[in-house]
Amino acid sequence: MTIRLPHGTYEPRTEPASFTAGGAPLASRTVFSAAHVVADPSADVSPDSPAAIDWDATLAFRRHLWAHGLGVAEAMDTAQRGMGLDWPAAAELVRRSAAEAKAAGGRIAAGVGTDQLTGPTDLAGVRDAYEEQLSFVESTGAQPVLMASRALAATAAGAEDYLAVYGHLLRQSAEPVVLHWLGPMFDPALDGYWGSADPDAATDVFLKVVAEHPDKVDGVKVSLLDAGREVELRRRLPEGVRCYTGDDFHYPELIEGDEHGFSHALLGVFDPLGPLAAEAVRVLDTGDKEGFRALLDPTVALSRHLFSAPTRFYKTGVVFLAWLAGHQDHFTMVGGLQSARSLPHLAKAYEMADRLGLFPDPELAEARMKSLLSVYGAER
Repeated sequence: MTIRLPHGTYEPRTEPASFTAGGAPLASRTVFSAAHVVADPSADVSPDSPAAIDWDATLAFRRHLWAHGLGVAEAMDTAQRGMGLDWPAAAELVRRSAAEAKAAGGRIAAGVGTDQLTGPTDLAGVRDAYEEQLSFVESTGAQPVLMASRALAATAAGAEDYLAVYGHLLRQSAEPVVLHWLGPMFDPALDGYWGSADPDAATDVFLKVVAEHPDKVDGVKVSLLDAGREVELRRRLPEGVRCYTGDDFHYPELIEGDEHGFSHALLGVFDPLGPLAAEAVRVLDTGDKEGFRALLDPTVALSRHLFSAPTRFYKTGVVFLAWLAGHQDHFTMVGGLQSARSLPHLAKAYEMADRLGLFPDPELAEARMKSLLSVYGAER
């Protein structure tokens, strides 16, 4: 049996790779999957409407990740934070997921931002918005991830403003947080974050925030798609502060590390790769670096495809693969973002994921891919 895709004929797999739930807890690396949300396809909404979420399917996907031993990074970029998911919906998502994490015994971190702000503000307004969200996330029991703020990027006059706002928040935090540096390839509104468009100067400010409050920083999450910069940065971190890679282009080598250290992981691509990624880390736990790379290296081509420019639309491919894998019954996204990638892009993602054995039911994935081709008028 073959399927005719826009780029050519493909013969789908008939057997999935075997990545079963359970197994020993991940030991040598702390690994979070930044998880997507499942939209409610029956809601009568427009792209500008508040998010309508299928809570049952959304939480079921988080249980799937926990069952494989991964942590969940909630209400982050992958969940369309700032691209369809507003703060009221994000708060409800964090509340529900944190409660589910307690019941499942799963690890959870959650994004803290300033997206309740809807107009111009000043530094005090940015600080207050951050404080409100930080207090809420802490109240749920989730570990806070201090996300980059569009409002702060638009308001700050320079590095000192970043140092002041983040310093205030870290003094207020009850427990160590994760600091998140999201590059402009993920969100153009964050260009020049940390007070400079010069990456070296921005890195110095970022590290100064950490150095001034090492007891309040569990780790830093770096999403710059620049492996060399991440390696240099993690070598400059104070002892005990972790580096969580957010580099969806170079994650195998960064997680493996070198003689000077390694990165933990908080990755959007570990949404579709969750079971395979967990298996790879368990292999690494035994000290088998070659086996770890043998599992994870072949996934990089798919990740680079999903995160190709415009990178911020990678969420479309992530949700598409979740639909093909049977984690949800439809390919509909918050804000109508299912339209953000072309049919050829999605078809290539299907083929690459199928070759990796990511679909628990390859026949279901093939049938759904054919149905999408039909909707597009491209069925062959």
